[in-house]
Amino acid sequence: MKKHNINRMIATLAVCSISFLSASAFAAQDEFQRQMTQKVMQAKQKLKEAEAAKGAERVKLMEEHMKMMDDTMGQMQKMKPKSGMTMQEHEDWINEHQKLMDDLMGQMMKEHHMQKEMGCMSADKHKH
Repeated sequence: MKKHNINRMIATLAVCSISFLSASAFAAQDEFQRQMTQKVMQAKQKLKEAEAAKGAERVKLMEEHMKMMDDTMGQMQKMKPKSGMTMQEHEDWINEHQKLMDDLMGQMMKEHHMQKEMGCMSADKHKH
């Protein structure tokens, strides 16, 4: 696996950790969070397309997926709390935020496994 991809994955995992730790500072679910849910679903679809593809097309789709993930994580970091929320609204928002973060983490892990798999296949080709 390329060092650049490993560094990108580490950075993304760090962002996930930071986002989770600062979740208590965020507001209850709002329009922005619904937009993030849609973006996460679009990224998931891109990853499914990559999984079904082969060769250069798979690599291209995986790069597009990683870009989508980077963009989404960057936007999630900018989330700000609403003032005047009840504790229940705040708790509901945190729960929804955690679901998004779990989905993002699952997608990153799946992509990581696909990259490892591609690296192994590439290494096997060079052995013969």
